[in-house]
Amino acid sequence: MFSHRHETRERDRCMNSYERYMGMVKGEKVDFVPRVPILMHFAARFAGVTYGDFARDGAILVAVNRKLVEDFGFEQLDIMSDPWRETVDFGGTIQYLDDAVPKCTRHPLADSRDLGVLQNPDPRTSERMRNALRALALYKEFGHHRYSITGWVEGPAAEAADLRGVTNFLMDLMTEEGFACDLMDRCVANAIAFALAQVDEGADTIGIGDAIASQLSPELYERFVFPREKQIVDAIHAAGGLVRLHICGDINHLLPEIAMLNVDILDCDSMVDMAAARDALGNGVVLTGNLDPVRAVMDSNPQAIRDALREVYELSLIHISEPTRLLSISYAVFCLKKKTPNNHTKATNNQ
Repeated sequence: MFSHRHETRERDRCMNSYERYMGMVKGEKVDFVPRVPILMHFAARFAGVTYGDFARDGAILVAVNRKLVEDFGFEQLDIMSDPWRETVDFGGTIQYLDDAVPKCTRHPLADSRDLGVLQNPDPRTSERMRNALRALALYKEFGHHRYSITGWVEGPAAEAADLRGVTNFLMDLMTEEGFACDLMDRCVANAIAFALAQVDEGADTIGIGDAIASQLSPELYERFVFPREKQIVDAIHAAGGLVRLHICGDINHLLPEIAMLNVDILDCDSMVDMAAARDALGNGVVLTGNLDPVRAVMDSNPQAIRDALREVYELSLIHISEPTRLLSISYAVFCLKKKTPNNHTKATNNQ
């Protein structure tokens, strides 16, 4: 069984969570590798709340994630619960569920290519985006410069698919590219406004979730999605934020284009070739993840998790000068960054 209370020895901890996270992103030597998990379902279950309440109520989301960082010793607080925040504020409807991510019951453009159907959301007044900003403000009250605080926006392809429906949007890219581009441009404008509002409320990092992009060819991604993701990345950087790109699924075929986005952190799903990712992105980008959250973590055991993490280290070309002690908890996602032999990192074991 995994322990819920982290017990890192004081001699191993000489930085706080925020310092450790920022040091890793900047390529500096840190006392051990930061833990920046995307937990969501585990978080709600661990805290004993329904997933519907976790997604609906920013105060509950904050309380749950605060408990997690305090019990497990994570470095980051986040606002992630589901992909429908912007969609609802554009005019979509969702159903909150007790044990699953909310279900979209109406995509506002499912039967129309009229962008005039969409509402004009304002991050500070529209229901669900405003709720996220309130959560960030609560995080800032107790976590500012103690923990990293991460906001989130949907990427141009993901949000367009949320508004139109996945099949409709993918067909639009092939047959109605003018409309698809106009729709994504509308999504980009909202994403930038929402991201900058989150930075204003205390987020040091903004995640960009663009899951559907993994289903596109390199040619379609480069032509339609890359330049729009780049607009969001550049706007966040200009506002002083860091960028974490999260594209679910196999992105091996997109790595050369992703490398040109200039993101700070790239989440890598379990099917991503970590050696190829490191080769494509070089030393300047932090890579996270790459463990199968079910097979390699939830249905696994502490020793198997240690072994899997060591394999990821090797694939990521990380050089470690002393025995590694690895975090043993469910759904862990670890920052990984290539270091030179003279600039080592180590991980900690919070058992």
